[in-house]
Amino acid sequence: MTPIDRTTALPCCALMLALAATTDAAAQSSVSDDAAATAKPEACAAISSDADRLVCYDKAVGRQAASPQAADSAADKAKARLDAMPASAGKKQAPQDSDTPFFVHDDQRDAIANAGKGSLLDSRWELAKDSKLGTFQLRAYKPVYLFPVFWTSKRNDFPASLNPQNTVTESRELDSTELKFQLSFKTKVAENLFGDNGDVWVGYTQSSRWQAYNSATSRPFRETNYEPEAMLVFRNNYSLLGWRGRLFGVGLNHQSNGQSDPLSRSWNRVIFDIGLDRGDWALMLRPWYRIKEDSKDDNNPHIDDYIGRGDATLVWHKDGHEVALMARHSFRGGDRAHGAVQLDWGFPINNLLRGHLQIFDGYGESMIDYNHRATYVGLGISLLEWY
Repeated sequence: MTPIDRTTALPCCALMLALAATTDAAAQSSVSDDAAATAKPEACAAISSDADRLVCYDKAVGRQAASPQAADSAADKAKARLDAMPASAGKKQAPQDSDTPFFVHDDQRDAIANAGKGSLLDSRWELAKDSKLGTFQLRAYKPVYLFPVFWTSKRNDFPASLNPQNTVTESRELDSTELKFQLSFKTKVAENLFGDNGDVWVGYTQSSRWQAYNSATSRPFRETNYEPEAMLVFRNNYSLLGWRGRLFGVGLNHQSNGQSDPLSRSWNRVIFDIGLDRGDWALMLRPWYRIKEDSKDDNNPHIDDYIGRGDATLVWHKDGHEVALMARHSFRGGDRAHGAVQLDWGFPINNLLRGHLQIFDGYGESMIDYNHRATYVGLGISLLEWY
């Protein structure tokens, strides 16, 4: 019996854990949608999640949630009323047997805290006060997909790095067509750290590229990227050129491929998140700073000159279709000017199952290819999209 090597065992073990988590998150959504579709409140009783069960009941009895625009309008009016009041006007004389003052304008504060309720970003990050679902519940994060066909215009048979310890000298004999999948989920570990705002999320994303059709090299996993992260996320509410600022966050992100030299690649970043949305559109801006490491231990010198120092993702979501455009750049000139663009289109097939097309062009489709430019095209199915 042939032993399972590290390139197969590590991604497979992580796949099992991540798939179980992702499947559970998708299954909860599926049960909720199926129950609501029956239009019978009793069908919602099978849903274990309190929040999802409430959504199901609302759908079953025909209750329509207020629009994000209505929530924004109510928040703006409430803020204007509070701003116009003296500082002492919000307090009422406490009962004589109580040492705790109470406020008569909590309804205005609730309206402010519920700005953007039901918006795209609120649906994924539980930003509004009434959208918060508590801690340690699995939630969708990045898209979850499987591409039986993932083709590249230029194979990277000799991955190289400015660090000589991370340069391959023998051909990897790769096929141009492989299989790719991505799994991703997150969970909230702390809620409302600062009054009714400030949540801590931890997330995990794994993307694998499997030479499933390469029998000559025993069908190895060519590259798997592991990306755990922790994020502190705050709700915002401001207007900018017709968009609504919804979210600001800061997080620590680790990304690596779990390989030994010369294939090892990894880096650590501090990532800032700025989220805005507008109707069926959402925009996420992510500048980042790479945490420096000793040059002799750096598997991928100048990775930020190739993968970049920030990205922007614009998403349009409507009637089961979702189109996402990602662009990133090094923000440098001359021979340090590199980046990438990626287009994703998810289209409905049946219930939660979608078809998914992905086109990538540029540097850093994966960690091992951080300084390798190519075009990639993937086609398959997805269980979850951005929203």
